[in-house]
Amino acid sequence: MSFGVGSLDLAAANAELRNLSAEEIICWTMALGETAMGSTSFSPNSAVMLKLLTDNAPNAPIVWADSGYNVADAYRVAEQLIELLKPNLKIVTPEMTAERRNALMGGVPHPDDNPDLHKEFTRQVKLEPFNRAIAEIQPKIWFSGIRKEETEFRQSLDILSWDKRGILKVAPIFYWSEDDIEAYMATHKLPSCRHYFDPTKVADNRECGLHTSA
Repeated sequence: MSFGVGSLDLAAANAELRNLSAEEIICWTMALGETAMGSTSFSPNSAVMLKLLTDNAPNAPIVWADSGYNVADAYRVAEQLIELLKPNLKIVTPEMTAERRNALMGGVPHPDDNPDLHKEFTRQVKLEPFNRAIAEIQPKIWFSGIRKEETEFRQSLDILSWDKRGILKVAPIFYWSEDDIEAYMATHKLPSCRHYFDPTKVADNRECGLHTSA
């Protein structure tokens, strides 16, 4: 039965979902009957959420905000995963090319050296393209691959949380460990890039802004 996200008791729903598998969480969410989307960065092990979504919510668009700054290995594995899983992928890119931006900004700014310039860099290469996709799709639900153990900010969240944009964010693998991720990758023989660098995060324990900004 479709009853939408507006009537959800988040605390009760989270308590219920903690006992379900990632596949069951996705199916439970899709039963809400609202427009849903996923997102990917094609970072290492992104294949986990890509497979979970293509298997259990194949029609949901999956947004890839391609900053233009991925390394070659990440782009090659992204193509492998696109061919293998055939996600309903929506690719969005910055309005300015990487070369033009590098010329104007003097290269990729580091958040510790110039926080304001790095914030503007992040807005241009990730937040603006992603928000453009949000405006087009107008989802009520956003499937995300975030996990509790990844950053301090994410430890304050749960499987279900409200995004600042007013979207219900659903994290089916929120309580998975790194061992869980590796086991799933191995079981399904999914490719993962060996080299990856996100200039909007710099370090793995930083947030890139998608989950903290409106």
